[in-house]
Amino acid sequence: MLVDALFAGKPQAFGPRQSPSSIIKLPFEQLHIELNGAIEDEQGNKKLHGGPEMAMHQYSQESYEILRKKFPNITQNLLFGSIGENISAPTMSDETVFIGDIYRIGSVVLQVNSPRAPCVKINQRYGVRNMDLFIAEQRITGWYYRVIETGRMKVGDSITLEHRLQNTKSISDIMRLVRSKDKNIPEKVDASAISGLAAEWVRKLKK
Repeated sequence: MLVDALFAGKPQAFGPRQSPSSIIKLPFEQLHIELNGAIEDEQGNKKLHGGPEMAMHQYSQESYEILRKKFPNITQNLLFGSIGENISAPTMSDETVFIGDIYRIGSVVLQVNSPRAPCVKINQRYGVRNMDLFIAEQRITGWYYRVIETGRMKVGDSITLEHRLQNTKSISDIMRLVRSKDKNIPEKVDASAISGLAAEWVRKLKK
């Protein structure tokens, strides 16, 4: 697996309220990664985004194809990077990436810790109502990383899976369980105990 593209952005007025957001990102050839994410990247609302548990976001290229089929009128806008991710690479998806996975990219080591909860800014980004709900229903949210080792990554770097837990769940599975209305699924308890799962998602599974 290789990095196809990297993206970062700075807050700018966005949406009907013109509140600051960094969902609109620009391509970069390399990013310098610290514990809170890329120094080239900055969040508009630091209470809801960013920080060590949402340091880097990756979105599956396969998921863009699903969105293009569902929303054919905006295919020209569904470009890699446009949903606000930092990393784009082929073959990785919400079904093949698992909580706790540790990846090395360049000199950086990242650990997968949660899905990305889709929000209304996605609807505003593309001008499509309820697109965030479709993404959640289809379990194509992408995933967040925490930073284990800081460093630099660049386009063309290899993405190497260094460790995978034996008893873990994919990003898609976590979304399925969180969205399930059945509160008595033993699988939810098992999933909430996965090492490395972000605390916010542990709470969601135990709700």
